[in-house]
Amino acid sequence: METQNDSPIISDLELLELLQAAKHKEPLAMLKLIEIYNEDIVRISQYIKMPKEDAISAIIVEFLDLLQATEVPAGLCDQEDSL
Repeated sequence: METQNDSPIISDLELLELLQAAKHKEPLAMLKLIEIYNEDIVRISQYIKMPKEDAISAIIVEFLDLLQATEVPAGLCDQEDSL
């Protein structure tokens, strides 16, 4: 039996749409992405030699900076699932 809640599962298309929205600095998209990756962020923060809250904040800031710097290929968010 599982003791932890699983991360929310979203489709590839929804993830691309969130990435595109976050690239355009939409706050709700950024919050949703942080929520999706929260468990990973908390787990990784344990390996950083600083207070946990500071490590989590640093990871989130770097994550948001990476989202702004990374291009989402044009047209991918406009495609429908072909299956």
